[in-house]
Amino acid sequence: MSLITDISRQTAKAAHTLALLDTETKNQVLVEMAAALREQKAFIIKENESDLSAARDNNLAASMIDRLTLNDERIEAMAEGIEVIVSLDDPVGQLRDITERPNGIKIRKMRVPLGVVCMIYEARPNVTADAGALCFKSGNGVILRGGKEALKSSQAIASVMHSVLEKHNLPVSLISVIPDPDRALLMELMQQRESIDLIIPRGGEGLINFVTENSTIPVIQHYKGVCHLYVDKDADLEIALNLLLNGKTQRTGVCNALEGLVVHQDVADEFLNLCAVVLRQEGVKINADSFAAKYFDNATVLADNEFGEEYLDLEIAIRVVPTFSAAVDHIAQFGSNHTEVICTKNTAAAELFQRSVDASVVMVNTSSRFSDGSQLGLGAEIGIATSKLHAYGPMGLESLTTEKYLVNGVGQVRE
Repeated sequence: MSLITDISRQTAKAAHTLALLDTETKNQVLVEMAAALREQKAFIIKENESDLSAARDNNLAASMIDRLTLNDERIEAMAEGIEVIVSLDDPVGQLRDITERPNGIKIRKMRVPLGVVCMIYEARPNVTADAGALCFKSGNGVILRGGKEALKSSQAIASVMHSVLEKHNLPVSLISVIPDPDRALLMELMQQRESIDLIIPRGGEGLINFVTENSTIPVIQHYKGVCHLYVDKDADLEIALNLLLNGKTQRTGVCNALEGLVVHQDVADEFLNLCAVVLRQEGVKINADSFAAKYFDNATVLADNEFGEEYLDLEIAIRVVPTFSAAVDHIAQFGSNHTEVICTKNTAAAELFQRSVDASVVMVNTSSRFSDGSQLGLGAEIGIATSKLHAYGPMGLESLTTEKYLVNGVGQVRE
């Protein structure tokens, strides 16, 4: 039996043990995992530094190195994310009534785990803790296949979580890490449909395309995060400027960072003059339509079809539009169904924007940086789905379950 087949089968077998655990027990294990991450942070950071050193030697992009980096603050965030998961209701076993048929049979639905979830990711070692904790509470086994960039970090985090599982006499294969990043093993992993129920890739668009095209297992897709801020004609421009700065400059290498700014022509002159000052101070490279480009030094003028890039850097695309409808059309053409934001004091415009814009998260007068599982109260997130089956947006506990029918009778037979 191959390494991949063995890991997949062991994880599937281990997942069945979770069905016997009550919520209290699962929560206690998770509380201890959070504590263990804090206690072992020096070990985790040491292993992470090995990954960072190799990343620098290989001239990885700054955005990749940022995602790869672990420090006290980020390890604390992982631990706190697990603790939020503890505080959330356990979806497994939740019941809802459907109907009672004329013949007396009663129909309900029960929420149940998916089974085994496989995460395929690049330089994101925090995924190891996030996915491990979310899958554990939602009753799923998880297989983690990180890129070579984060292998030591991921193994270190997993080993800390394994120590807690072993303490509670639970199989460590509930949280399995593929120890070899070889591409051939990845191909084999994506064929394990007898053991794996869902694959969630997290990384660049190339990785998402590769997994989607080669997997025989259902895939939750998150191609890229081309997020826009639309500044409406009725916007509070001070708020709009703060949303722009937070969304674009706080952390550039993440999928909820702003990549596009759309401005209504009625406020364009005043707002773009403000933008020119602050974006220059922040060192943001400007790409813009011919009208907006006039407000910025050394702006690159974009043709109408050249918007929609995911820069993951201090760089942004700016367009001025004549109407609200034109802003919605621009987002429909160039957005990626991730996160879209409107800044406006007009309640009707805000409601219409949220209703008409097709994105997994649609915001009014708040930063795109809140489009994150932890910020939306889900605890850690396992991913952000920009496809719509079976989840859309940040995926928490409920997104890692499905429902089965429960049908109860007293001897009825079909005539």
